[in-house]
Amino acid sequence: MRPQSLVEVAELTMQGESFHLSLSEFLDEFYRKPNQNALTAEPAALHDKITSQGEVYDAYLAATAETLACQHHLDTPSWAYAPSRQLHHPWFALNLASLRAVLLWESPPAFRSRNLFVSENALSRA
Repeated sequence: MRPQSLVEVAELTMQGESFHLSLSEFLDEFYRKPNQNALTAEPAALHDKITSQGEVYDAYLAATAETLACQHHLDTPSWAYAPSRQLHHPWFALNLASLRAVLLWESPPAFRSRNLFVSENALSRA
């Protein structure tokens, strides 16, 4: 079953599913039928459950919630602004130093404000 909310994305990730695949499937469902309920409930914190990327995933979920809410004229949930959903050090979606400037430039505001640097189409589904 495809995740219908960001809570379900976090739950699937904790069960060992790929975060990126779960998020992509959620985005497919959300874009098909945008709704506030998919964003409102706070996903479980992954930073203490997934050692390698948990903090990044926590921030990514918050940035996703804020971006989707803005794009679809929904309310951004308050949990998305929690300090635990922001990184203390920059994280780049691509490790190539030559592409960091591009990511700094392109990164959507909700991602940039959380120290996440991704491509401008990070949440696009084509």
